[in-house]
Amino acid sequence: MNRFTLQFDEIKAAFAADPNPSLEVRLERIARIKQMIEANEDKLCKTLAADFGVRHSIETRLAECQMIYQACKFTSMHLQEWMRPTQREVPIHLGSSQAWVQSQPLGVVGILSPWNYPVQLALVPAIAAIAAGNRVWLKPSERSSRTSGFLANLISEYFHPTEFCVTTGGPDVAEQFSMLPFDHLFFTGSGAIGKKVMRAAAENLTPITLELGGTTPAIIDSSANLREAAKAIIYGKLLNGGQTCIAPDYVLIEENQQEALIQELKSAAQAQFSNPEELTGPIDDRQLHFWQHLVSDALSRGANLIPLLENPKAGARRFEPLAMTNVSADCAILQEEIFGPILPILTIKDTDAAVKFINERPHPLALYWFGKNKKHMQKVLNETLSGGVTINDTLLHITIDDLPFGGVGASGMGKYHGKEGFDTFSHQKSVLDVKGFMGINLFKGTTVARPPYGKKVEWLLRYLK
Repeated sequence: MNRFTLQFDEIKAAFAADPNPSLEVRLERIARIKQMIEANEDKLCKTLAADFGVRHSIETRLAECQMIYQACKFTSMHLQEWMRPTQREVPIHLGSSQAWVQSQPLGVVGILSPWNYPVQLALVPAIAAIAAGNRVWLKPSERSSRTSGFLANLISEYFHPTEFCVTTGGPDVAEQFSMLPFDHLFFTGSGAIGKKVMRAAAENLTPITLELGGTTPAIIDSSANLREAAKAIIYGKLLNGGQTCIAPDYVLIEENQQEALIQELKSAAQAQFSNPEELTGPIDDRQLHFWQHLVSDALSRGANLIPLLENPKAGARRFEPLAMTNVSADCAILQEEIFGPILPILTIKDTDAAVKFINERPHPLALYWFGKNKKHMQKVLNETLSGGVTINDTLLHITIDDLPFGGVGASGMGKYHGKEGFDTFSHQKSVLDVKGFMGINLFKGTTVARPPYGKKVEWLLRYLK
C-alpha cells in the first residue's frame, strides 16, 4: 500500500463520515476558494509571469482570476436550485405514486489540470465538484511548476487535506494518480495524454471527463467584416501566446479575400500586441522548440511565412507571431494542435467547401464563424460538429457559465461549467415512492402483476398495450 492509496483512503473515510454535505457547507467551501484567490491575486500574477517568462497581470486577472470569481458567484447563486429534487411523471396505473430524481455526491473526485491556465483550469472544475458535495484531490501540471507549487501551498492553507488537497510531481506521479479508484476523474490536456489517463481509469471503471483540444477553425464568410474578424481572431490567437485550447488554429477564407485579411491581421496584431510585455511567452523551451518545428516543417513543404508584428525591439520576444499561406494538407501544423502564435490561412471556394474541410478532420473543441449571412451560418452550425461555437468573435462562449463547456469525439467527452458541471460530479438517483389509488392499497404497485396469473394480469397487459 503506497502513500497515494493511504491518502485516498483517508479522503474516502472523510467523505463517508459526511456523504451529503449541506448547502451551507458547500457554499462555505466555495467562498473559501474565492477568498483564497482574492487574497493572493497579485502573488499569483507574479508566479505565473515567472512560469511563462512574460505574462501580463491583466491577462492573468482576466483569463484566470475572473473566471474563478465568476464560477464561484454563478454556482453559489444557483446551487440551492440545483440540489433540489426534480419531480418526474408517473403513469396513471401507479396511482398516487411519486417519482423524482435527486442529485447525490459521487465521493472523491480527482482532477488532472494543465499548464496553460494552471489556476483557472484547476479551480473551476474543483468548484463544480465541491458544489456537488464531493471531496477533491488535484494533480496540477509540472510544466507550470512555480504556479502548481504555490497553488498547492495555498490550498493546504485554506482547506483540510480531506476536503481539498493537492499533489505535485511529474508524469510518474500523474500515472499513479490516474490509477487511483476515484469516483470521477477529470482531465484537461492533450489527446495523447488523455488516452493514457482513460486507460488507467478503465482499470477501476472510473467515470471520466476529458477536456482535450483539436484543431479549431475560424471561418470567414464572404459577408464578414474583415477588419472586425481580424481583430477578434488576433485576440483569440495571441491571448496567452496562443497557448489556449480554444484558440483559432487555422482560418478558412475565400481566395479573393485572403490578401485583404492578411493586411487586417497585421494591423490588428500591431494594435493589440506590439508591446513585448503584453504578449505571453512559451511556457518552456519544449514549447518553443515545438513551434519552431511546426514552422520548419511547413517551410519545407512550401509554406509562406508572414510576420504579424513589426518588432522595433529585436529580440524582445522569444518567438515572433506569424501567419502562413500556401500550407499543404500534410503539414504537421494542420494535423496537431498548434498551442502557439502561428496562424495558417487556407483558401476555400465557399461555405460548402468549408464544411467539407472541417468534417474531414476530427471534431474540434471550438469553432468560430464570422459573417452576416444567416443561411451560411446555419449551414455551418447544422452540418459541423464541435464542442462549442462563438459567432463573430472568439473565445467568449467559454465565459458564459450557463453554457456547458466540453468537446466531442477527439476533442473530449463530458461537460462542465454551471449546472452541467454540477451534474457531471453528481449521481442522478431515480426514486419511486409507490402508493395506491386514493391513498388505499387497491391496485398498488405490483399487486395486479403478481402470480397466480389470471384475469387481472390479462387486463393489465391490455391496458398497458
